[in-house]
Amino acid sequence: MRYWLMKSEPSDVSVDDLAAMPNQSVAWYGIRNYQARNFMRDQMKVGDKVFFYHSSCDEPGIAGLAVVGKLAYPDETQFDVNNKYFDPKATPENPRWMNVDVQLVKKTRLVSIKELRSYPELEHMRILQKGNRLSITPVDPKEWDFITSIL
Repeated sequence: MRYWLMKSEPSDVSVDDLAAMPNQSVAWYGIRNYQARNFMRDQMKVGDKVFFYHSSCDEPGIAGLAVVGKLAYPDETQFDVNNKYFDPKATPENPRWMNVDVQLVKKTRLVSIKELRSYPELEHMRILQKGNRLSITPVDPKEWDFITSIL
């Protein structure tokens, strides 16, 4: 089993939105970074644990726990000419972008990025490194255990 941190802008899909969705599950669409895509396509497995992270908002941070509910499959938004995630180079026969389904386990208190930075136990956490802008990052099992212990 692996552990992940997956960022979502609450204006797009918040943890509350996810809680209101059928089966509390959502396709993690719109990823347009090859490294993040490769994490989903090549490494994520059903049952992997996920920190649901609110980004690009007034108070970014971990807002919930989730699991990977479905293995990677083509992101349909890449084929929709009216979607902001449309990719003219992608075809159904040769998709470029993938997504996984993420299912909510539970909403948590917000653990802000400021709070995460305050713990020496998390000093090497990828989300906290300068210049990190990836929307999906692996989480070390020790980081996972520490964060879940403070929730």
